[in-house]
Amino acid sequence: MTTTEPPPEYDFPELLGSLHSLALSIDEVQTFLEEVARLAASLVEPPASCGITTHYDGRPATAATSDLRASLIDEVQYGAGDGPCLTAMRTGEVMEIRDLDNEERWPEFVTAARERGVRCILSMPLVVRGERRGALNIYGFERPEDFNEDEIARARVFAAQAATALSLTLRHIEQGEHATQLEGALQSRSVIDQAIGLLMGQQKCDADSAFALLRTHSQNNNKRLRDVARELIERQTGRPLSPTPTFRRSGDTVT
Repeated sequence: MTTTEPPPEYDFPELLGSLHSLALSIDEVQTFLEEVARLAASLVEPPASCGITTHYDGRPATAATSDLRASLIDEVQYGAGDGPCLTAMRTGEVMEIRDLDNEERWPEFVTAARERGVRCILSMPLVVRGERRGALNIYGFERPEDFNEDEIARARVFAAQAATALSLTLRHIEQGEHATQLEGALQSRSVIDQAIGLLMGQQKCDADSAFALLRTHSQNNNKRLRDVARELIERQTGRPLSPTPTFRRSGDTVT
């Protein structure tokens, strides 16, 4: 797998250059999205958590994250049915929460996110060829108003550039060349999240500890993380894991 390491010292032009290098050098959709999330997390100081949300079978789904915390906060938002990320995707406008303690919009999501340590949020739509195809979400855990004006401006530019780079990848998806890769990325995340939930209940631990257990087992047994998660779920349920819905591209019809 080819990765582009962020510069040792924060350099925004070089970061944008890394983004475009990804679009040209990475063939796998999942790898591309994960690298975009990782680069986006480094836009602010200290580094935040980033998640990329897209639509999967008519529902919002997290396609990639910089770390597990972003995935968990994304899921909180989907469960609440509304929030800054979903609003950004729906309206095409940037959503900013400078301080969750003073935020009155999306009360169910804000309460749950605050309980999980989130202090501020920046959600930016990913608009590809005039279509709102997703959102890039940056979650700050250190303190309220953690993102200064320069960082917010850079994040906006980065999101716009990320959408442009994403459009190159989506061209392949729409041609059918990488559709199975995107579907596999989303399905893998769903399976892993289910396994994390099972381990949290079994081990009475938090999500980070559960994920660490999965990763350790994966490394020790030289198995892919998704396969370890699937085996755990099937062992606990006593039956094969049900297939997830098929990814439908825009323009597909349901028969």
